[in-house]
Amino acid sequence: MTTIQSFDLQAVQKVRKAAVLAALIGLTGLTLVSQSATGLESRLHEGVEAVGLAAIVFAIVGRAWCSLYIGGRKKAEIVSRGPYSITRNPLYVFSFFGAFGVGAQSGSLTIAALFMLASYGVFFLTVRREEAWLGATFGPDYEAYKARTPRFMPRFSLWRDETELSVRPSFFLTTIRDGLVFLLAIPLFELIDAAQAQGWLKVLAYLP
Repeated sequence: MTTIQSFDLQAVQKVRKAAVLAALIGLTGLTLVSQSATGLESRLHEGVEAVGLAAIVFAIVGRAWCSLYIGGRKKAEIVSRGPYSITRNPLYVFSFFGAFGVGAQSGSLTIAALFMLASYGVFFLTVRREEAWLGATFGPDYEAYKARTPRFMPRFSLWRDETELSVRPSFFLTTIRDGLVFLLAIPLFELIDAAQAQGWLKVLAYLP
């Protein structure tokens, strides 16, 4: 039973990664033919990019913080301290900020919102499958944790922490590495901006 459950969870993670990649390709395609309504050199365009960079840094730091608590323990126990005491999926919550930051590198709040909504849709479906697995694996203990802790929106009054943590450096470094991928959006969207400015890419839509 444990082997089957473990396999199912791994399959869900593979589907999640494929869905994220598909959404990323589709939305990046949209940015190739769209541009912020205020223009590439406007203060608003630059401001949205700066807010996006801050969101990306926040996501990278937040995901690394979460990894100190989860550290590969998801299949072995219910982690319910630190960020996991106020939301059941803090890694995904921080990923929403990262997705927003990636989209914001286009200079358009509309594109930024679409990136975040796409990530929410993918993770929402993933979480439902993960919850089924966790419920089958941990039974009443997980159901009690699920009942008191929000799925996504943090409830800060629930905060509980550990006096000390057992950290797995490899997991922490892997999470940092994965988070740094968000930063690739900066040169990518700069290249798109440059191609549009030179007329190499035709702009079909101007978005706020």
